Amino acid sequence: MHDIKALIADDDESVLWVLDKFFEEKGIKVVKAEDGKTAASLLMEEAPSLAVIDINMPGGGGLDILKRAREERSDASIIIMTAESTTKNALEAMKLGAFDYVTKPFDLSELEIIVERAIENLKLKEKVSTLTEMLKEKLSTETVFIGKSKAVQTVFKTVGKVAEKDVTVLILGESGTGKELLARLIHTNSLRAERPFVAINSAAVPKDLMESELFGFEKGAFTGAVEAKKGRFELADGGTLFLDEVGDMALDLQARLLRVIQEKEFYRVGGKEPVRVDVRIIAATNQDLDKAVTEKKFREDLLFRLNGVTVTLPPLRDRKGDAALLADYFLERFAKEFGAQRKTLSPKALEAIEAYRWPGNVRELENILRRAVLLSPSLNLSPEDLSLPLSRHKKESLEDIIAARLKPFIEKTDHKGKQDLYDFIMPFMERPLIRLVLEKTKGNQVQAAEVLGINRNTLRKKIKELNIQPGKFRE
Repeated sequence: MHDIKALIADDDESVLWVLDKFFEEKGIKVVKAEDGKTAASLLMEEAPSLAVIDINMPGGGGLDILKRAREERSDASIIIMTAESTTKNALEAMKLGAFDYVTKPFDLSELEIIVERAIENLKLKEKVSTLTEMLKEKLSTETVFIGKSKAVQTVFKTVGKVAEKDVTVLILGESGTGKELLARLIHTNSLRAERPFVAINSAAVPKDLMESELFGFEKGAFTGAVEAKKGRFELADGGTLFLDEVGDMALDLQARLLRVIQEKEFYRVGGKEPVRVDVRIIAATNQDLDKAVTEKKFREDLLFRLNGVTVTLPPLRDRKGDAALLADYFLERFAKEFGAQRKTLSPKALEAIEAYRWPGNVRELENILRRAVLLSPSLNLSPEDLSLPLSRHKKESLEDIIAARLKPFIEKTDHKGKQDLYDFIMPFMERPLIRLVLEKTKGNQVQAAEVLGINRNTLRKKIKELNIQPGKFRE
């Protein structure tokens, strides 16, 4: 427990003197105020652990300071002094968050009991805070999401903004991109971090069992239900429920899920009494839910409820530099897991990892490295140890693709004499580029010019020269 500091505030000098001596005998440092304005400033600037404040003072009394403390989220335990022994004052003070109150003229023994309780409460709060921080630190070290690419840093920024906000989050991304890991990262950085994180995969649970898995069941609800069982919603009460592959959920269950989100209560299978829960929902899918809504495979109203904030996880192939970073992390982790010497990647193996398209994303990289670490006798892994499909090693660059397209045309061209080949080919290169950017910006020429990195007037000139109709992209 850090040194305790107390604020005493009263416009009566004799009261201040008595309180000053009282706290001095207890070895508690004191800051003093004779009016409400000074007391409010000291409460924020000095951040005392305790405060004993008169209810009536010039410049604002104890109730005003309580309101200010609540607005500023001060942690001080505030004891109010009042000369009027009225129920109204007591109720108002306690309602505004006072730790306790004493009536003037007060008995020092009575004040001592209240102060000792306040100190014990402070010690308990600090212990809980320490344990919570230790737990968060432990969870954070266990929930590691590796990445330094621009695409992943954008995701981290979004997570930082929404983690502590109690909103539903919808995570989109291909299989193996780390959607559950990201959900855990959000949970461990939320205000629910010390409460449960419960996950369920809609694609992995048979449809006829999904209802009882989510909502639980009562004894005798069906054959084999020999005792009542809590579902995932109850197990996650106070914490986070992660609904993985939510796009695979049956329509009838989607309707029940929507009701739970709206009403915060549900019935167990075979149950007659509603069960109330306080759960944050994080959902994830690798499907196009907008398309599923159009095809009547997913409820539009449920989609509106789930995508309070949408986070899109990029595939590994779009995370430049992250494959090598992840590989280094996995090799370090496997060395600890298997109690073996840490293995490294040869320059050619590293080159192969960076060039590979990773259709299975981070999960595929993890599995390939685990197998290589277990099976290869070498401490320096080669491309052969990784066993990556050769046909998928080479990643064609944009230059390679364009060269492959141009080569047959160039080969047919006579290499003698002036043919203005540059002027002939360049419009064919520029036209699709400008058309695609205009399509992306929905015909907005200002944005298109910024994306292309050219002047807006230059873009207008090119649009006219190349006979492009930007209006069609605004439809």
